[in-house]
Amino acid sequence: MSKFNVTRRAVLQSGIAAGALAGLGLPAAAADTRLRMFWWGSKERADRTEAVNKLYSTKNAGVTIDGETLGWNDYWPRLATQSAGRNAPDVIQMDYRYIFEYARRGALLPLDAYSGKALNLSDFSAPAVDSGKVDGKIFGVSLGLNSVAMVYDKQLIESLGLKPPAWPMSWKEYGDLSEAITKAAKKDGYTGMQDAGGYEPALESWLRQRGLALYTADGKLGFGEKDVAEWFAFWSDLRKRKAVAAPDVQALDKGTIENSLLTLGKSAIVFVNSNQLVGFQAVNKNKLGMAPYPTGGQGAKPGQYLKPSMLWSISARAKDPEAAVKVVDFYTSNPDAGVLQGVERGVPASAKVRTAVEATLDELGKEMAQYIAFMSDKVGDLPVPPPQGAGEIQVLLRRINEQVGFGRLSDAEGGKQFVTEANAILARG
Repeated sequence: MSKFNVTRRAVLQSGIAAGALAGLGLPAAAADTRLRMFWWGSKERADRTEAVNKLYSTKNAGVTIDGETLGWNDYWPRLATQSAGRNAPDVIQMDYRYIFEYARRGALLPLDAYSGKALNLSDFSAPAVDSGKVDGKIFGVSLGLNSVAMVYDKQLIESLGLKPPAWPMSWKEYGDLSEAITKAAKKDGYTGMQDAGGYEPALESWLRQRGLALYTADGKLGFGEKDVAEWFAFWSDLRKRKAVAAPDVQALDKGTIENSLLTLGKSAIVFVNSNQLVGFQAVNKNKLGMAPYPTGGQGAKPGQYLKPSMLWSISARAKDPEAAVKVVDFYTSNPDAGVLQGVERGVPASAKVRTAVEATLDELGKEMAQYIAFMSDKVGDLPVPPPQGAGEIQVLLRRINEQVGFGRLSDAEGGKQFVTEANAILARG
């Protein structure tokens, strides 16, 4: 049999490597391209992501995208393990808090060489492009803008004769409302609000309102023991008043929408990111609402800021970097892909995609877009990038808050231990 009579299908089915195709006089494009994609998020996000991947494969014959997803708390340990084992996915969903750490460790691919070619960022705003830069190079492409928010069971709160959260409300007012919800609901194990003492974005907002920061520009802690002790004391008081979840109940929250205390029917108010409203409503029967974080009171500085909801990054070890970049470009610059995603990952950074998406938004989607517009003049600057070890410190905060909640540490002891261990983490880089 002449080599030219060997069909492409026979070649592929026989297991001949893609490189061997050229030796048979067949184009290398005949070989399938298989990419691995990894993201965190809810089932709603998984469904939307798989729909975009299917559309991409339809438009790009021979390209298959194998997706994998985990909840936030499990995602980062798995990604760290895969990266250390040189087995990271090709396309990685990345968070602003982690991108500096991964880029500086050489785990991510710089994308500047692809910009204007396989990657179209022409209608991104300068801040949107900059949000994916580390040390002047592009390592991530923004999937949209968001900010932190409170999502609450609007239907339940109104049925209890109480007013839902609204701008502006102080931390004390949120605490008082939560206590009122607990008393009015009269349900065993049910409280007005989750215990967010171990939730880093909430602590960061609280610190910023006091003129402090989570981290300084040189990678140090931007606060002291007393500041964290006061933070723990705030939540300890709310636990005593049964305004927030007891530690054993809060431990049920594993960082996903599906096991959030709101979804589990354990609390009426939870701390989230604004783009998660769609995912929460998808798994909750009651009508939900969204409001800004608590304010610091009169004269306080803004605690919130606008940030990339998440970014797509490419592994430095991707076997076909350009193919992976083209997938990222499809997600961020193709209107059809944008419509499938909606605003579940945030309000799109591309002006063209944003226009296409806004025309199709339902009530929830419009509420999310309006929230970003509402908050645009009520936020502070994007904070300095978190240093290496910031992810480990997030886990540390949850652990210390839990120990304080169970009474194993006092508020002051918790503040001291947290700062001591966090400094040790930063010192070893």
